[in-house]
Amino acid sequence: MNKRNHNSYCRDKQNLEKRLVRKQYEAQPNPMFKDSNIVYEIAERTRAIVCGGIGVFHKLVCRLKLDRALNDNIELLKIHVPYHESDHVLNIAYNVLSGGTCLEDIERLRNDETYMNCLGAERIPDPTTAGDFLRRFNNASILELQETFNMARRKIWALQDSRFRKEAIIDVDGTIAETTGQCKGGMDISYDGIWGYAPLIVTLANTKEVLYLVNRPGNRPSCDGAAEWMDRAIDLAEPVFKKIRVRGDTDFSLTSNFDRWDEKVHFVFGYDAKPNLVQMADALAESQWKPLERPARYEVKTEPRRRPENIKEQLIKEREFKNIRLESEQVAEFDYRPTHCRKTYRMVVVRKNLSVEQGEHRLFDEIRYFFYITNDREMAAHETVFFANDRCNQENVIGQLKSGVNALRMPTDDLESNWAYMVIAALAWNLKAWYGLVTQTPTARRDILRMEFKRFLVSFVQIPCQIVNTGRRLVFRILTYSKHLETFFATFDYIRQLSIT
Repeated sequence: MNKRNHNSYCRDKQNLEKRLVRKQYEAQPNPMFKDSNIVYEIAERTRAIVCGGIGVFHKLVCRLKLDRALNDNIELLKIHVPYHESDHVLNIAYNVLSGGTCLEDIERLRNDETYMNCLGAERIPDPTTAGDFLRRFNNASILELQETFNMARRKIWALQDSRFRKEAIIDVDGTIAETTGQCKGGMDISYDGIWGYAPLIVTLANTKEVLYLVNRPGNRPSCDGAAEWMDRAIDLAEPVFKKIRVRGDTDFSLTSNFDRWDEKVHFVFGYDAKPNLVQMADALAESQWKPLERPARYEVKTEPRRRPENIKEQLIKEREFKNIRLESEQVAEFDYRPTHCRKTYRMVVVRKNLSVEQGEHRLFDEIRYFFYITNDREMAAHETVFFANDRCNQENVIGQLKSGVNALRMPTDDLESNWAYMVIAALAWNLKAWYGLVTQTPTARRDILRMEFKRFLVSFVQIPCQIVNTGRRLVFRILTYSKHLETFFATFDYIRQLSIT
């Protein structure tokens, strides 16, 4: 940030803080929202856009040479009249980054001359052309598209320090992407009666990046074909990270792959409570069980407050619904060799002591077992449980892909084209993570990586800017103050000076 921008930033910050300072008002005769003499006019020369932050992400894409790689690796168009493959991919991704939720929202950007000017584009593809581009993809080209994104991802990872490269945690899970359409190729009905698709999602827990995204018919189980994509994620992370951990729920305990994975990574998977395992847990001596004390969800930084009344539990008692209450938890472990394995692995088991109640009456006690299989012999048993439970944070990423990024909306008419849309829309989510990784302030980096997509757009993309073409410069003149501008300017300056081969 140059001196002039810094002075303007400090002035705007001071003015805002002055308006928002806590003070004791006297009774006001009029409300704060007042009726003003509002007049609308069309500016003759000044042009502005709402999503001024899009320039930073386009600069990041260009510095990573992702646009060139897309044109070199993805060959879907015989002639480029007038668009290249990178134009189509970035058009869809930038539509998501600018707040669009579907392909039709591209029309809004296509009719915004200032938006096209800020990207140096004479015109951009319309929604129909974007849909036609998506229908050109097949399985091989979608894989090549994801590997092209991963080439840029490796460049971002290479910029990180040794603490980042110490360990990678790869999460894998499946979900259901519902569709109300009736003519979408590849759709099917899931186990719970939902029509749609069953995407497989492989993510990096450290940064919440989507490493691989695979579309499948809705009747496929979560683990279908998962081993291949988990192997790809491991191969992607192996040259960068010193240690790799893989985790998933019970569906991903693919025992035929354990011996092979044991030579490369550490893994922790949930395991079904099969009768033989329950018998082995029952046979453990009581001295082998240790209390499982879960850490507090968060640290109270001020004074502890009185816990509010549990309204839900009161209604359950009043209406005499059946209620299962957790009384205590214990953890133990034993060695176990699955049928398809030549090696013996560590089985960690959690025993939950439950009380089944109805209204005010206690009906009976129940014991349930939860099993986790791992090849990590160094982690304590309780740490293994907590590590496996932390995988639930991937549900937040899946939730963001569904409702924040809207990557799982299935806008086209067959499985492959919808898969391509998922992958391209997920690029917008990955650009958020990459932006966070090149942010130099540790606190800001952590906050950006944790941010929900909508909040990120409001903070770093939806910045009103005047677009001015002066000589050899394209100037984005910010029109309003934001508390994130200091981080925004510092990150942009870092991206501008990046020299990546």
